[in-house]
Amino acid sequence: MLVHEGGTRTFQADLNLSWSLAAVAGALNTAGFYAVGFYASNMTGNVSAISDRAGTGDLILAAKALLLVILFALGAATSTLLIRRRRRHAPYGAYAYSICAEACLLVAIGLIALPLAEPARGEALVFGLSFVLGLQNAAVTKITDARVRTTHVTGMVTDIGIELARWLDRKAGDPQAKRHDPAKLRLHLMTVGAFLGGGLLGVVAYRAIGVGLLFAAAAILALLAVPAITTRRSAPAE
Repeated sequence: MLVHEGGTRTFQADLNLSWSLAAVAGALNTAGFYAVGFYASNMTGNVSAISDRAGTGDLILAAKALLLVILFALGAATSTLLIRRRRRHAPYGAYAYSICAEACLLVAIGLIALPLAEPARGEALVFGLSFVLGLQNAAVTKITDARVRTTHVTGMVTDIGIELARWLDRKAGDPQAKRHDPAKLRLHLMTVGAFLGGGLLGVVAYRAIGVGLLFAAAAILALLAVPAITTRRSAPAE
């Protein structure tokens, strides 16, 4: 699911990628919120927080929200540069390297945050996670041609609403109207459901094992990425 792209990519590969990475992203995002009250990947909320906090004179919180936005963008830029550089040297495994880098960074963030006391630990956690989730979102966006986003669900929920409207209006007989796509609806429902389920597990896990959650997430990402790094493009699609 991290090898094929373009015309060789299947719906099943997108589906497998969406639910697995969305679950990890949901867990990390809610853990960051539980730790410090900021969402690591909700850029809509963070941009709104910049306006709200700046407008009420709380410039410190406004600056923290701005930093989260900047780190998310830098993570996306880093992922894109890593993928482009890898593709110039080998025709396969570029996206898997980006996910593998995410796993390594999660371990590094966990090791940095582990000896810190609160609130420094929570802030180190959420700032690091913002960069990491930007990294993940760019990789997923590029490999699926933006069909899948795993670190936030606003677009997915919007697309669910659009597909439901098309289904309700399917008997209208308008030849120019786009037809309902059950596969697309299923993909978006699975992504949102996985993000929700991962978020629930993330809160429970963070309360139980703290930053150990990052090490567990890193192990999951490594299990997804390492086989893809060693799989050549000629292999059959997932």
